[in-house]
Amino acid sequence: MPDPVLSLADVRLTLDGNAGPVEILHGIDLSVGLGESVGLVGPSGSGKSSLLMILGGLERATGGRVAAMGYDLTALDEDALARFRRDNMGVVFQSFHLIPTMTALENVATPLELAGARDAWDRAAAELRSVGMADRADHYPAQLSGGEQQRVALARAAAPRPRLLLADEPTGNLDAATGRAIADLLFDLRDRHGATLVLVTHDERLATRCNRVVRLRDGRIEPGDRAEAAE
Repeated sequence: MPDPVLSLADVRLTLDGNAGPVEILHGIDLSVGLGESVGLVGPSGSGKSSLLMILGGLERATGGRVAAMGYDLTALDEDALARFRRDNMGVVFQSFHLIPTMTALENVATPLELAGARDAWDRAAAELRSVGMADRADHYPAQLSGGEQQRVALARAAAPRPRLLLADEPTGNLDAATGRAIADLLFDLRDRHGATLVLVTHDERLATRCNRVVRLRDGRIEPGDRAEAAE
């Protein structure tokens, strides 16, 4: 089997709580192959989102090793992690995280400009068209519905052509019909750009659209789930 795009070995996460240290993740081993889509599911508090944040270098593991695209993320400082995310990752959150003082077009173009893309505005406009938001490009987040804001967030994540796409409950704040439309767009973006996708969701039906489903409970991968990428 070729080297995985993402690899976690004995990853642990302990955070300080009011009553003392709280163990969030307990020795996670997981690998994700090139172009694979993996759904992470489990009850609230199982560690799904924490695991995704570690995969994206947004949270530091307190033990073990995290590797992505051949880089040891546990060895990178904050600036190097930020550059790695800029060059390789797109992240979609449940709460959109759009910049309220920027239009939809500006929200999508900003990460491209920061990466030095000369065609930032053209690419941003193209991605907005791909998610059906071309006619809302000049609107601010407060002028958009939740579904429209998530479409802009998807366009922003996809515009840099990331090799890794991470999504944390991307349909969690949306009604069922809008959530299905956003899910369709997410998988379409994955297919168009050939990205590797890791998706955190409570929705079993959405998770089963992935190549593989990994279930977490109490900070551990449930026994019997396949934690390694397919050959």
